Amino acid sequence: MVVFAEDILSAAEAAEVEIEGAVKALDRIVDKNQWKVIEAFQRHQVSDFHFAGSTGYAYNDRGREVLDLVYADVFGAESALVRPHFASGTHTISTALFGVLRPGDELLYITGRPYDTLHKVIGHTGDGTGSLADFGITYREVALTAEGKIDWDEVALVVNENTKVIGIQRSRGYDWRASFTVAEIGEMTSRVKVLKPEVIVFVDNCYGEFTEELEPPQVGVDLVAGSLIKNPGGGIAETGGYICGRQDLVELAAYRLTAPGIGGEVGAMLGTTRGLYQGLFMAPHTVGQALKGSVFAASVFQRCGFETKPAWNEPRTDLIQAVSFDGPEHLIAFVQGIQRAAAVDSHVVPEPWDMPGYEHPVIMAAGTFIQGGSLELSADAPIRAPYIGYMQGGLTYSHVKYGVLMALQSMRERKLL
Repeated sequence: MVVFAEDILSAAEAAEVEIEGAVKALDRIVDKNQWKVIEAFQRHQVSDFHFAGSTGYAYNDRGREVLDLVYADVFGAESALVRPHFASGTHTISTALFGVLRPGDELLYITGRPYDTLHKVIGHTGDGTGSLADFGITYREVALTAEGKIDWDEVALVVNENTKVIGIQRSRGYDWRASFTVAEIGEMTSRVKVLKPEVIVFVDNCYGEFTEELEPPQVGVDLVAGSLIKNPGGGIAETGGYICGRQDLVELAAYRLTAPGIGGEVGAMLGTTRGLYQGLFMAPHTVGQALKGSVFAASVFQRCGFETKPAWNEPRTDLIQAVSFDGPEHLIAFVQGIQRAAAVDSHVVPEPWDMPGYEHPVIMAAGTFIQGGSLELSADAPIRAPYIGYMQGGLTYSHVKYGVLMALQSMRERKLL
């Protein structure tokens, strides 16, 4: 058994006293989201036969159809498309964007540059990869202000007759900024609809689900997408993604996933249906465990002299806890410490590498039961200045606590703390 340094244990004990009120507030959010999910299950009379598998075309797969209805209810949307056929969050977002955009349209992100893996989806004119740009869809972005807010003067200048979709990234991604709350996203939606009423507001909802009492469609957003191996899969879903929003837009995305005229009417669930239902049921609780762990991590790292975003007592609207380090050595020790705390692959030592879809070498700790499942405790960071580590997830609070202590212990062993 690992013997942690006394000062590290003391910082952890003091942190748990400090965060007690914040943890109770998170419990209230968990309760409301858990009840919301249960009531959606009850409203659609979910039963054991809905978990049965389907094969081939899977016409009339009632489990699949009801799962879509339950998701739409939970997210406050007209319609939903929940499928194991989405390979990742990036694939899901790409499907939504290709579904609603046409040649000559413009995609405008008003929250600055989106997450690294979307850069290749957006692409460059003539890149030959089948990106949005390759199909004549233009892209622009408006950088956030120095305070991490929307630059509304610039947004008003750049919205034009070709602007079809306004993109909003809820989570911080690899940026040192606050994530956007659902209330802030609602305000953004209202303001862009004044500028152009017919514009489609799309939100990358990854890492945000169940962190607050409301979801973006409930404040006027037209379309959201996310990954099932993040929050809504509850640590049980083995793969997949979801798209929720206006019925016409979800239908267009379904045509992109399968084929025009077919859409969401086909698609064998490949034995995943029970896990997708049960994962959604577990999601509010599991997200709550991860959030409590992030609050604990923020408090402990602040006590050890590191800057964190959000701070332990700031509002949370996603899973991600960012910690700023002095250099690459601290950053690597942090990520490797999180890996040491894993139940799976704790013996593996992560190193920076050129991961597909990223523009800088990336180091990732991912000792997970579901490969890439970032509702499970994981950490990653691009090796570039400023040296910021991003920790997310944790199926249990105790595991997150263990990971934080192990990360600090790894720094201590290398004389970095």
